[in-house]
Amino acid sequence: PDMEEELVLSKRLDQLRSQHRLIDQTIDQLSRGAFHDQLQLVRLKKERLVLREQIVSIESQLYPDIIA
Repeated sequence: PDMEEELVLSKRLDQLRSQHRLIDQTIDQLSRGAFHDQLQLVRLKKERLVLREQIVSIESQLYPDIIA
């Protein structure tokens, strides 16, 4: 990718990583509660997985020589 595309991808990567961290924290908090909502946990885990896949995809574009 050219410099402009790299910058856009890097910003997007930062956003995705931030979202992933927030979901991780939310999942941790919900899991600790005595009355956690299983359906909400499943949805959050699916969302986290989608974010992780997007992160890996962008990382492979930015760093093609590194096996992600």
